[in-house]
Amino acid sequence: QVQVVESGGSSVQAGGSLRLSCVVSGGNFRATGWFRQAPGKEREFVAVHWKFSSGPRYADSVKGRFTVSRDNAKNTVFLQMNSLNPEDTAVYYCAAGNPILSTVERDTSYNYWGQGTQVTVSS
Repeated sequence: QVQVVESGGSSVQAGGSLRLSCVVSGGNFRATGWFRQAPGKEREFVAVHWKFSSGPRYADSVKGRFTVSRDNAKNTVFLQMNSLNPEDTAVYYCAAGNPILSTVERDTSYNYWGQGTQVTVSS
């Protein structure tokens, strides 16, 4: 049984940093993606880590501030978030799947999702 579990969400002030963790168990997937959903908004792509091939991809809104990485020994994907601003406030979700490159930013490309972790950035 596949399980996806995120952790690390918290409340921080603008300019601060957080690191989210995502543990995927019970399956072997090509990609682990991060998405977020702010109140009243649709879920949006944030970043993705490819397990076997090319480098990570980021949404334009987080490029240069967020970094995705993987610890293979712990089967954990991290999302390091720096220079946070109030617009980053959202529930952050981790997802696992096998998208193709052209669909990696679509949430429908991922089969398994975590429960989400809240990130709140105050000004």
